[in-house]
Amino acid sequence: MTAASLSYCGQEVRTHDRERFLTSLFAPSTHREALFALYAFNLEIAKTAEVVSEAMLGRIRLQWWREALDGIYAGTLRKHAVVEPLATAVHEYALPRELFDRIIDCRELDLEDTPLDNFEAFETYAGGTSGTVSRLAAMILGVREEIALQAAEQVGTAWAMIGLLRAIPFHAAQKRIFLPRALMDQYGLQRSDLFELRRNDAIVKITKEIAKQAKGHLKAAREARKHFSRATLAALLPATVAQQHLTNLARCGWDPFDPNAQGPNHGLALKVFIAYLLCRF
Repeated sequence: MTAASLSYCGQEVRTHDRERFLTSLFAPSTHREALFALYAFNLEIAKTAEVVSEAMLGRIRLQWWREALDGIYAGTLRKHAVVEPLATAVHEYALPRELFDRIIDCRELDLEDTPLDNFEAFETYAGGTSGTVSRLAAMILGVREEIALQAAEQVGTAWAMIGLLRAIPFHAAQKRIFLPRALMDQYGLQRSDLFELRRNDAIVKITKEIAKQAKGHLKAAREARKHFSRATLAALLPATVAQQHLTNLARCGWDPFDPNAQGPNHGLALKVFIAYLLCRF
């Protein structure tokens, strides 16, 4: 796809969420714009903490999106390049309002200056953000069985957990922490250690522990493989991408500060294509 052939939402996703853009190309063309709208909405919400100078401004921005959703469901749209295509997707695929609210509510945690209390809170955050996006993506693709929707949510949860591991250097440079406080205490990781932006034994152990849990989500999702057709597979293909990131982290000794853990995934598009052909993820 060329930039000129893409909608605004498609261009945003291609520029800022390239891996989801890649997986969305394997969706039926009739559903692709709805996926772009969903993923563009997610981008708008996810970037809140990075585009505001203080938490209160972030809450105001998130409230704007809650009110935009009010308009979508009431039929009184706000003029906005993402709101309008999102409204089309919401009504065409009967997407539940509470799922969008869950994403926004969880993203409010991005505005806090303290780590999540424990692994359960970390997992809930991952599920409420990316896990919910994956559930909505599956619904757009026609998935309605709860067991299959749960599998999509598990893929999204694992995707978020692995993404947070890969983002440790980025967040640490901003003096932000998304790791569970309980794990930091268990392995003796101090905030100052993290902000030094270099490998230490504690961060390696924490990374390995979270990666293990993410693998569990991917394994559980794959057990529901028979409930997906090739036409619905695009919502699950992020699992293939997540698995590649796990492989890269393992090669780097579970050190998120190793530059190779952040490097480009050569051959990723081919891996996703093969997974699609085999109807696997």
